[in-house]
Amino acid sequence: MISLADLQRRIDAGELSPDAAIAQTREAIGAREKTVGAFVRQNENASAASADPLRGIAVGIKDIIDTADLPTEMGCAAIYGGWQPRADAPIVMMLKQAGATIIGKTTTTAFAANDPTPTVNPHNTGYTPGGSSSGSAAAVGGGMIPLALGTQTGGSVIRPASFCGAAAIKPSFNLLPKTGVKCFSWTLDTLGLFAAGVSDLAHGLSAITGRPELLPGAALQAPRIGIVTQDFAGAPEAASGETLQVAAKAAERAGASVRTLALPEIIGEAWRAHNIVQFFEAHLAMAWEYRTKYDLVPPLLRKRLDDTRDITPAAYDNACAITYRARAALAEVFKEVDVLLTFSAPGAAPKGLDSTGDARFNQLWTLMAVPCVNVPAIIAEGGLPVGVQVIAGVGDDAKALAAARFVEDALARR
Repeated sequence: MISLADLQRRIDAGELSPDAAIAQTREAIGAREKTVGAFVRQNENASAASADPLRGIAVGIKDIIDTADLPTEMGCAAIYGGWQPRADAPIVMMLKQAGATIIGKTTTTAFAANDPTPTVNPHNTGYTPGGSSSGSAAAVGGGMIPLALGTQTGGSVIRPASFCGAAAIKPSFNLLPKTGVKCFSWTLDTLGLFAAGVSDLAHGLSAITGRPELLPGAALQAPRIGIVTQDFAGAPEAASGETLQVAAKAAERAGASVRTLALPEIIGEAWRAHNIVQFFEAHLAMAWEYRTKYDLVPPLLRKRLDDTRDITPAAYDNACAITYRARAALAEVFKEVDVLLTFSAPGAAPKGLDSTGDARFNQLWTLMAVPCVNVPAIIAEGGLPVGVQVIAGVGDDAKALAAARFVEDALARR
């Protein structure tokens, strides 16, 4: 994979020009794109900027995020084919102001929902890259670009990152602005980043937000880690079970305090409330498409909207009330530990391209609005990566990144 931090170091040292860095990225895309299919379109006119700190860094933008120079088709050309926004989304302008080069738009499932893209897993083309941020995860995990934007409403950043072997962060809710991003659920939708490693995520997120506290600092000493198996979400597959055990043992050997935690019952209730919140809001956010373009809405999404159209305002209000209580209970849990460690996905990437996988181990944490980091951990059968998920309290993104780097380093030494 292409390390953002390494590119920054080489550019700062004068070993590599920003233009040469972009040219190298184009070569990497050219070598793999025909096989992987991570891009909807590329920006052939893009060139390196001179501004720090992301000069020479090529970024892929998930195609539900507005770009003034490239169409934004929401993964549904039948409805939005050729649609051209007049302005960049704020997150795109933040990237440009930091000096990044927008190299292209990456594939997304239609409206960041369920219907798969043609993108394949870069490690084994017979398997899904996950979704909905399929192209962003595959482009980074396949060594094509150093940084990509995705979004998560259920598990659309962390799960595909695990499947494709990329590091990724779903930051605290609203750390990154969502204006100019196609809405599915305003309570849940969260922008996220994909990069080669945890330090690369930290450098990227710090540059975008102007927050130096996110940069890698001194190594985290002896973090208190709580292992969470999310029993309310069902059992994981063998690959994810093994991955969590490997990561926990590696962290403990590296000096972390590791213990298994039982989450309060209200948090399990919140897990069950997630889909009520998501689809009550989706029916409002997607009302125009669902009501006026019904036959053009892709089939898996259309069925999920059909199946959830009877959610009542009272049920939604109750789900929101459960959410607020669960967030308060989770804040108490974080008084006992620094971070939680759990599954990033039920297992390795599923075979075939008819599914993007299951978000059951991600959706709770999206609802809780907490920062989550995928750390690639093992390679399972078929050459498929599997990651673990490091989670911190709301607003503790720097801690989440530091703890994830601790786990990443511990895994590298095992």
